[in-house]
Amino acid sequence: MKWETVIGLETHTQLSTASKIFSGASTAFGAPPNANASAVDIALPGVLPVLNKGAVERAIRFGVAVGGNISRRSVFARKNYFYPDLPKGYQISQYEIPVVQGGSITIMSPTRGEIVVRLTRAHLEEDAGKSLHELGVAASNAMTGIDLNRAGTPLLEIVSEPDLRSAEEAVAYARTLHALVRWIGICDGNMQEGSFRCDANVSVRRAGETALGTRCEIKNLNSFRFMHEAIEFEVDRQIALIDEGRSVVQETRLYDPDRRETRSMRSKEDAHDYRYFPDPDLPPLVIDEAWIEQVRAGMAELPQAKRRRFVRDYALSASDATNLTATAALATAFEEVVHTGVEPKLAANWMLGEFSAAAHKADIDFADAPVTGPQLGALLKRVVDGTISGKIAKDVFDAMWAGEDGGDADAIIARKGLRQISDTGAIDKLVDDVIAANPAIVAEVRAGKEKAFNALVGKVMAASKGKANPAQVNAVLKQKLSA
Repeated sequence: MKWETVIGLETHTQLSTASKIFSGASTAFGAPPNANASAVDIALPGVLPVLNKGAVERAIRFGVAVGGNISRRSVFARKNYFYPDLPKGYQISQYEIPVVQGGSITIMSPTRGEIVVRLTRAHLEEDAGKSLHELGVAASNAMTGIDLNRAGTPLLEIVSEPDLRSAEEAVAYARTLHALVRWIGICDGNMQEGSFRCDANVSVRRAGETALGTRCEIKNLNSFRFMHEAIEFEVDRQIALIDEGRSVVQETRLYDPDRRETRSMRSKEDAHDYRYFPDPDLPPLVIDEAWIEQVRAGMAELPQAKRRRFVRDYALSASDATNLTATAALATAFEEVVHTGVEPKLAANWMLGEFSAAAHKADIDFADAPVTGPQLGALLKRVVDGTISGKIAKDVFDAMWAGEDGGDADAIIARKGLRQISDTGAIDKLVDDVIAANPAIVAEVRAGKEKAFNALVGKVMAASKGKANPAQVNAVLKQKLSA
């Protein structure tokens, strides 16, 4: 390879508190403009910020989850810059001493296998408001309004080291982080509403070099697809500049998804441009050992530990274990199925197949699925004991998903008369009838054509309306055709 890509991500994670980080205003999404903006949020004279304890608790939870160092004493700073949607003229953030330092996230790289992405820091800060641009009928009627509902929304900014080497790895990291913050309950992960958005710092260097190239920051990537496209474009753009003998300029860029290209937004600021200094209105944040241990004790098993346990205890593949732990709800439902006595591999196949497909089609979270783990387990036990076939089980599952008979598999099987035919005499008659009615196909089977045999099996199953035991049909057909 002639070039190497170097990527670090800054992820703004909106914390799942009911109120803002320094005021009691609501963080609810979708309210009319400025309905959720308090005196603190709009920076009226004389108001003072008060730190939200719930935001700190969520930061501690993240630090524990990634194995980071949770600062026993951290401070808030004022980050000075002017935007119309930042009423104070500065953002309250953390600079020199963030609440979480270090830690790591393990991801699967498509080219390098399992890799560990180091984290630099995770710090608390407030979000800014939003500018709303409206075009009138005439150009002179164009207006820009300011909505301060988001001003003061609590964020945990998570900064990675430049350990990623491709757009694919960046997306893998972002997906893993997205799943983690949802798993530990600190963020709802809704990218459409801006709850999880990433800035990608991208640079290139010639293969073998160790010095970092000049980086450009791509702001506010709110979809994994856009992230991949933006990084790919930016890498190609920077390589083309260097090949032409020109220099890459450090700057902040935006991604235009319609044109599938990045474009310049502003020159990239450095820390000194923001004139950081400690916020005089906020005392240092002190976190004692007892609070950290209390948070740690209340946390559920983390995704990576659960993946390893699934592989060890249930003999699942690493791929199945990874997919089953994509969300806490899916992992919980899988174990509920296994606890009913269903073999883990069969449970995994159904959870990642029919169950996941139905949830995606309905566009609902696994936690809101109308079929529970125990209900699915009861259905799969009827496949295992031969009451119904795997094919019929899919029809029963659809009925359960639709809420028929309260999701009771046995009730649906009984009401629809779906019990599998395992009576030898009945299957013998079905096979005899199909053989008699299809002499040409029988001749092909006896000539050694495997597809012809499968066709006969299909006809027997069709004649039984899918109720015949497939294994018995196969055995009887082979016995009769070889006689």
